[in-house]
Amino acid sequence: MDRRDDSPARGRHVRGRPDVVVTGMGATTPLGGDVPTSWSALLAGESGVTELETPWAEQLPVRIAGTLCKDPAAIIDRVQRRRLDRSQETALVAAREAWADAGAPAVEPERLAVVVGTGIGGALTMLDQDDRLEAHGPRMLSPFTVPRLMPNAAAAVVSIELGARAGTHAPTSACASGAEALAVGAMLIRAGRADVVVAGGTDACLHPLSIGGFARMGALSTRNDAPEQASRPFDRDRDGFVMAEGAGVVVLERDDFARARGAREYAVLAGASVTSDATDMTTPDAEGQVRAIDQALADADLVPADISYVNAHATGTPAGDITEARALRRAMGNGPAVTATKASTGHLLGAAGAVEAIFTVLSLRDSLIPATRNLAEPAPEVELDLVTDRPRSASPAAALSTSFGFGGHNVVLVLRRSS
Repeated sequence: MDRRDDSPARGRHVRGRPDVVVTGMGATTPLGGDVPTSWSALLAGESGVTELETPWAEQLPVRIAGTLCKDPAAIIDRVQRRRLDRSQETALVAAREAWADAGAPAVEPERLAVVVGTGIGGALTMLDQDDRLEAHGPRMLSPFTVPRLMPNAAAAVVSIELGARAGTHAPTSACASGAEALAVGAMLIRAGRADVVVAGGTDACLHPLSIGGFARMGALSTRNDAPEQASRPFDRDRDGFVMAEGAGVVVLERDDFARARGAREYAVLAGASVTSDATDMTTPDAEGQVRAIDQALADADLVPADISYVNAHATGTPAGDITEARALRRAMGNGPAVTATKASTGHLLGAAGAVEAIFTVLSLRDSLIPATRNLAEPAPEVELDLVTDRPRSASPAAALSTSFGFGGHNVVLVLRRSS
């Protein structure tokens, strides 16, 4: 049977499996301290990228970044903060918002899982404690050093907070980590391992080493004199991405579990895919991206014609944007509208995929596609229907959110309206 004859809403219980629905969302980003303020700022065309006003930035070739709009210290108590790295703090802030937004589901601990990915993890703790070791010796190290630097610690902190006993997972897939966390969460529910999964991504590592390292690769924008104009996905004059910090977390539920408790369903996580390039550590490969798109659509029982919106990974690097544009064109044609929200947030690294999935859900809810900021003149190689200047009114039934990471990680999520 030709699947094109069906509505995108047909995906309920594809191949007998349960639908996975999004019932709660939380985020802390350079645009806002929660989901509503981040979304409003994005639609208003605001930028979260600013000049770094800290002495250590003066030595760097890149002195701009997307810093959190609201410091986690304003939310997390002092005693708990002693035990947490900044990346864990941001994850906890986003998770608390998502859990409350979902109505704090009454779920058995053995049926509740957590999946929180990160690209860099507790590197701020490692670097700070190494400085302390060099200056004062091992007796002055914090007793919380190891728990704070572990890449799985953000997921563990959230699981401890919620009492989740169905498994705690921490994908570490560079800039695809947050998106892969949602994919893993959906798999856990479909496999019958959990009824509810709290899933997302976090990263907070604005430091001379990380910024200097990315700059040495030539990956970062050097527009120090114009921070708000620096992140320019798909633009002809793009010159690299802008590092940022933040976290995004969603609550995923098996659809019948959510309905039984009367939960609000924002959207359905209808499909997901994870592929790898296995070609080069830092150079993206269109073949792997096309495979990821094809597999995600097949997982959702959809075809390209069903997708009318793509929230692109698009970081603003010269090579990466062109590779993704070609992959989208090959896999999707010129049909879907495409936007790149990193133009406003900067690149949240391991949190990017989760935050962008949240933005995609909100686009479905509000029938509004955010514009890509700073897109003055699209690169000639980008043959896509780009949303520019102002948000576009549209009623997409289904959308893609793409995420890619160093190491050849490709993750694509398919989200559709909840019927």
